[in-house]
Amino acid sequence: MKLAIVGSGLMGAKLGRLWARCGHEVTFSYSRSRAKLDRLAAETGGAAGSVADAVAGAEAVLFAVHWNRVEDALAQAGDLTGQVVLNCCVPLDASNTDLVLGPTTSGAEQLAVMRPRARWVACFNTNPSESFELVYARKGRAEPPQSLIYGDDAGAKAVARDLIRDIGFAPLEAGGLRTGRFVEPFAMVTAELAYGQPGGPALTYRFEKLRG
Repeated sequence: MKLAIVGSGLMGAKLGRLWARCGHEVTFSYSRSRAKLDRLAAETGGAAGSVADAVAGAEAVLFAVHWNRVEDALAQAGDLTGQVVLNCCVPLDASNTDLVLGPTTSGAEQLAVMRPRARWVACFNTNPSESFELVYARKGRAEPPQSLIYGDDAGAKAVARDLIRDIGFAPLEAGGLRTGRFVEPFAMVTAELAYGQPGGPALTYRFEKLRG
């Protein structure tokens, strides 16, 4: 697939690298450093460019910017009409300590309001980026960890599920975009477990429904 990475920090850079290894055509965009984008393109055999160039003709877009940069990134992306957009943003304040939305709405819902013609689906926002390489390395050798996925567009979810599996995770269906009201606080729990507790940040999880 032709993939656009909007936001080439920890999440975007790591996911983009791994998707490139899977054979996807990846274009990196939206970084303070053009040199970083060029380096990522060189490492992956992909491309680097403006946000507008990256999203033009992309079959899927990863939206991975800090919440305080959302409006700027969307302005550069355009209206995203008809495009599948994977959102891994958590609506955090500038210090990355508190959510700025909730409990009656969510970042996922607000993005859909801001670009209503895009086909939004949320995923990866409960998975620390430090886990990605390790999960990818173990792909196919053990029961995969999960990544919550939620959205209102069935087709967009189907695209996202395939990309989640490419990294080595199992997509875990969590309902519509409204679920973001509960998932985004859960992302804060996974962040605390990853970064605030012993054992290192490469945290993964699996939910199981027990049957008697």
